[in-house]
Amino acid sequence: MAGEEEKVLLTPGSRSSGMVEQEEEDAAKEEESKELEEPKEGTQPQNGDEPVEVEKIKEAEGADTELRQRKKLDESDIDEMIIKEISKVPIPFGMFSNSGSCQRFLKLFCGVLAAVTSGFLYTIYLAQSHPQKLLFSTRQVLEQELMFQGEGAMYYSFFKDMLRAPSFERGVFELSYNNNTVSLRTINAVQQMTLYPELIISALYWMSDNHDAPDPVFFYIGIVLMLQGIYMSSLFVTSWILSGSCFAGILTAAWFVINSADTTRMYDSIPLRENWALPYFAFQIAALTGYLKNNLNPSTERLCYLLVSASTYTFMMMWEYSHYVLFVQAVALFFLDGLSLAQNDKINVREGTFMAKVMKIIYIFLVCAISLTLHLFIKAVVPHKDNGHILKFLEVKFGLNMTKNFTMRWLLCQASLQTPSQDSILRLTQSSLLPFYIVVFTICLLSVAQVIVRRLCGMPLKDKLSIIHGRIGERPEIVYHVFHSILFGSFAMIFDGMKYLWTPYVCVLAAFGVCSAELWITLFKWIRLKAVDAIMLALLLSTIVPSLISTMLWREFSPKLPTEYPPLEDIYQPDTVELMNWIKTQAPVAAVFAGSPLLMGAIKMCTGYLVTSLPVYNDEDFMKRNENVYQIYAMRSAEDIYKILISYKANYVVIEDSICNEMGTARGCRVKDLLDIANGHVVDEDGDSYAYSKYGRFCHEIKFNYSPYVNYFTRVFWNRSYFVYKVNSVISFQY
Repeated sequence: MAGEEEKVLLTPGSRSSGMVEQEEEDAAKEEESKELEEPKEGTQPQNGDEPVEVEKIKEAEGADTELRQRKKLDESDIDEMIIKEISKVPIPFGMFSNSGSCQRFLKLFCGVLAAVTSGFLYTIYLAQSHPQKLLFSTRQVLEQELMFQGEGAMYYSFFKDMLRAPSFERGVFELSYNNNTVSLRTINAVQQMTLYPELIISALYWMSDNHDAPDPVFFYIGIVLMLQGIYMSSLFVTSWILSGSCFAGILTAAWFVINSADTTRMYDSIPLRENWALPYFAFQIAALTGYLKNNLNPSTERLCYLLVSASTYTFMMMWEYSHYVLFVQAVALFFLDGLSLAQNDKINVREGTFMAKVMKIIYIFLVCAISLTLHLFIKAVVPHKDNGHILKFLEVKFGLNMTKNFTMRWLLCQASLQTPSQDSILRLTQSSLLPFYIVVFTICLLSVAQVIVRRLCGMPLKDKLSIIHGRIGERPEIVYHVFHSILFGSFAMIFDGMKYLWTPYVCVLAAFGVCSAELWITLFKWIRLKAVDAIMLALLLSTIVPSLISTMLWREFSPKLPTEYPPLEDIYQPDTVELMNWIKTQAPVAAVFAGSPLLMGAIKMCTGYLVTSLPVYNDEDFMKRNENVYQIYAMRSAEDIYKILISYKANYVVIEDSICNEMGTARGCRVKDLLDIANGHVVDEDGDSYAYSKYGRFCHEIKFNYSPYVNYFTRVFWNRSYFVYKVNSVISFQY
């Protein structure tokens, strides 16, 4: 029964459909294997040849092996590929390579919008917080103009001259051949005082409708405030380009505003040349930073080059000392290319091997050293006046020479030319700017040093870098900012005024560092961080750290900003207003006034009268005039002072009580002390210095109205701060 049942189960009719399909598949495989074993017609296997099926099997095995290797390769390089994709997204100047990408365009648009917004908000902040705001809304024009102190008053006076001219062309001519500013001298005020900003702004005012145009004071200040907005936007863009994060631009703006005492001179005097020039310099650095980036497309590179050229030219027009700044910048670029750290076609040094460029640097330094030696030798043999005062000043500043010259010692006593005080360092530290800058700068400097060592060893630079490589020092724009910071920082440690060229880029570099994932990766590579994913940690830190810094700055400094500036009563000077009103109403039209250069600038601005001197320190004749007129505060006879004033055709002399009775300034830097040293009226006894002369101090003695002072001078006006004396044209001897 069992056998029959088994036979029944194995009969074709009794088989299930699944078994039939399985047998059909087995039969098909057997037929296929037979076809493979039979050689094709017309082909015979030769000695050493393998059967065709073996070759196919090997091909299949090779494909499997290649696939496995590709999988292994993909697994090993997956991190690098991810980081490359991530690193492409935030860099604004790389977005143009895929202009069709909506995401990149959106990020670029948001970044530009944030930069423009930061500049606009900074302009509004300056307009609302500046101490002149309340004064402008409640005072007359004369009182508003007196807020321009020192050199600023002189610059604004020439702007007023342009507006008083019958036409713009006539105004330019009168400034170019100016004989109604300084007595007994015709000057080219446009060139000597660098009045190109005033020419530009007066042209804009002339083109505007007089009925719709604001008052000249508001118009002038508004233009300068707009430039400060460009300044802020340029710093924002520079930090954004370096880090690839808009957060860096926001942090730069915050540090810049908080440290305004060390980043800008807007609160000293608005018309200063620096306030006109430095926005263009910041714009140039932003364009230069973009230009130095590797792998730019040609159109972006050409755009950056044109922006660099235009802003450099404008910067040179705005400031008489711009060529010194550009020389320092050229040195930084020279090192950048001399060490082969930038693309050869971007900087002007000729192409060549790395060692050839190093030898070229050494050669140029030798040439400069020899040239300087010859210059000093020729200068000693054949004295020349042009810029001689600058060399004398540097010799005295660095202790290479001693002098009793009033002008040199007076310049050394100016705050901007002295060594920075500890107060600046303390302010930068309290705002957390300096500590973060030191950390970021140290990392960048060490990374650049590593790159230089590799170049000395003959190792080439990578064409395409991503943040995973941890070589931030190979980016040309980073190398430039390191050299820039070293050079300008060195000068800032010597001259306090140079901090306004250095501190803004301290803000940029510090903000870039804390917001740059690439810098964090560089640090992690050095410390060999393996416990966590270095890439993800860097991305997190580049977001968390700036957020914490911003929160801290907001909580700490936002309540202090509105109260940082001096109260209105400390700025408004009613005695000066009274003096200017008396001059305008009582003095003859052709009168010439003598006094301190700063006060003369204010008199020229408010009244338009001729003066004997101006606050100009780049001309030998002006500096000599200043020293001679300052003798009214020295221990000189009435006859000596009278002769000095008559030599400049002065009709009135103004004595300032604040200079005559100066007490606050450190001894040795007061005007009367400097005059006593220059005139040889100082006597040293037992280590102490005393001023001695057979004549009393002129500014004191003339107030007592006794002979011989009343013979030469007649008091015509006085108040708590000023005494005005008429220089008698006919000497009357009274006893």
